[in-house]
Amino acid sequence: MLRYLTAGESHGKGLVVIVEGLPAGLRITEADVQGELARRRLGYGRGPRMRFEQDEVTLLGGVRHGRTLGSPVAIEIGNTEWPKWEQEMSPAPGAPSKPLTAPRPGHADLAGMQKYGFSDARDVLERASARETAARVAAGCLAKALLAEVSVRVLSHVVALGAARLPGSVRPDPEDLARIDESSVRCIDPATEEAMIAEVKAAAKDGDSLGGIVEVLAHGVPVGLGSHVHWDRKLDGLLAQAVMSIQAVKGVEIGDGMSISGLRGSEAHDAIYWNAEGESYVRRTDRAGGIEGGISTGSLLWLRAAMKPLATLNRPVLATVDTASKEATISFKERTDVTAVPAMGVVAETMVSLVLAGEVLRKFGGDSVAELVRNRDAYLKSVHETPSEAVGHGDAGA
Repeated sequence: MLRYLTAGESHGKGLVVIVEGLPAGLRITEADVQGELARRRLGYGRGPRMRFEQDEVTLLGGVRHGRTLGSPVAIEIGNTEWPKWEQEMSPAPGAPSKPLTAPRPGHADLAGMQKYGFSDARDVLERASARETAARVAAGCLAKALLAEVSVRVLSHVVALGAARLPGSVRPDPEDLARIDESSVRCIDPATEEAMIAEVKAAAKDGDSLGGIVEVLAHGVPVGLGSHVHWDRKLDGLLAQAVMSIQAVKGVEIGDGMSISGLRGSEAHDAIYWNAEGESYVRRTDRAGGIEGGISTGSLLWLRAAMKPLATLNRPVLATVDTASKEATISFKERTDVTAVPAMGVVAETMVSLVLAGEVLRKFGGDSVAELVRNRDAYLKSVHETPSEAVGHGDAGA
């Protein structure tokens, strides 16, 4: 079972993630983690903080000579901006220099203050901040390395940013990831990229923010991950919860989930065929996003995540209430982005990878990578047997 836990605040000394359940022998380096964290900082419309706050990665435990040991892996991501925040964010007894009492609509500020009894919104926002996703991406780097051992590759691309949308249903392959990352908005189509950049420029001029939609695609997912037997074992449910947990994500769609709701059943489902040459079942469409009944089908697994515009604006205009005086005011401003949709795609890759890696380990098991791969190979040889052969019901009368 794959488990992970993150700790740390946005302007704290650093973030820490502990990942438990990885098999021994998985190749990983600090440079690998640095590379994924650098992808998270990509995107036109990001604020100056992405340049100021670099990610200093340290593998604290669970890795020796570039390979996991089977013990928990601990990763620290140091905050190079810590000296500027050491007094304000000190864990030692004291008081903030200037409490934040004008909570931002659309953020966790007010609800968190009410829930925990805080008088300073910073006690909430520091943990609610999307900076926490850096720790998730570090964990996701390990998950992606594990998936690569069983030939599963996960990538994302931006399909909508503000009013600009990618036409049709362009589906990138894993080989396209470098080209996507070279795009300043992580869009595979140059014409749409220009339209998206124009959207960001217009919003930036107005001091406003933009949301958008990313698509995540997992290639090579084997049939049989997830299960129909319990609500919390369904693969689509696990993916939806994981992706929805990303800060500012307000919608998750598995496959053509929204659009097929308006179709008749004769048009909505992926017909099944037998490929005699390849001795395998095939589907010529993938409206279900590669999941049926909570179980992966072996088709391309894909989903979309919708991110709302960021709650912190460069020109604060959102009405709020000062929690100390109860007087009407305008929400406060800190350094912010015009949009973080391109970066959210990288985080969505992470969450999909963590779910899939966990289900791979649940399905195939193994204390080492070599054992995991052997178990996977044996399973794949058996998946095209008839059901009676697979579960032994063919000799019921014996």
